[in-house]
Amino acid sequence: MIDKILSRAVVTGAAGFIGSTLVDFLLSKGVEVLGIDNLSTGRIAFLNDALNNPKFNFLEEDLNSSLDLTIAFTGMDAVFHFAANADVRFGPDHPSRDLEQNTLVTHKVLEAARKAKVKKFIFSSTGSVYGEAQVVPTPEDAPFPVQTSLYGASKLACEGMIAAYAESFGMQAWIFRFVSILGPRYTHGHVYDFYKQLKDHPDHLTVLGNGHQKKSYLHVSDCIAAISQALENSHDKVNILNLGVDGYCEVKNSVGWITTEMGLSPEIVFGTEIRGWIGDNPLIHLDTKKIRALGWTPRYSIEEAVRDTVSFMKSNQWIF
Repeated sequence: MIDKILSRAVVTGAAGFIGSTLVDFLLSKGVEVLGIDNLSTGRIAFLNDALNNPKFNFLEEDLNSSLDLTIAFTGMDAVFHFAANADVRFGPDHPSRDLEQNTLVTHKVLEAARKAKVKKFIFSSTGSVYGEAQVVPTPEDAPFPVQTSLYGASKLACEGMIAAYAESFGMQAWIFRFVSILGPRYTHGHVYDFYKQLKDHPDHLTVLGNGHQKKSYLHVSDCIAAISQALENSHDKVNILNLGVDGYCEVKNSVGWITTEMGLSPEIVFGTEIRGWIGDNPLIHLDTKKIRALGWTPRYSIEEAVRDTVSFMKSNQWIF
């Protein structure tokens, strides 16, 4: 059980989709949690239950600020660094954003963890680091890829720093390369975008790309369960693990599930490109043998994850 290896932990990006779900999970296991978020994209409402828990403290702070995090990190068993700019699509419009909010912030968080003598560092990376992979399903030791997005490049730079800190300063690191995560509290990505389009214009949906892009998705509860399983059972100095289901769907399939859940039959206009935007990989399918070997299996299929996400959005219109 995770409470056997952690008693106090920091979660950055604590008010975000995955971060807030992780906070609730850790608190449910009796772990004392310090959550940090600047609320630029996170939602304080996602922390309503946590804020009523005496084992939770919240720090509203921008990690890019001059604040020294060392004191806040002192006495912690682990840092879960989940804060990031996750907007892959608009990276070329803001060329410095991924560097500043992902790479440089990660270095700052690592430095604070080092100075505070925190021994466990857990990082949310991405399957985007594989670029347009030549090996599919893509394993963790795939040939070093050519980067296709500023977001993926920034995360890969973070991975390199984390591994070097683990080697240099006696930390233990877990780096999780996620596929896209879905489920309750989801507020960013194509399912959100499609739902919002259809909410505003129920008779019409515009899809970037030809709809044949092959994507993999993972339900957030399966994501958190996998992280817990890895922390309990993988013991290398640097543990790099893909998280995803064993398969993928086409974008047009997810469109069908979304419109069905919404009870709509809109006119759907697809593009002609094999990519929706610069950095959009036309095929994402990660090899998950390593995490499965630790005893984890996902509970939700991709279709179930999409449908559950739409159900959440239908019941929580305030997120729009």
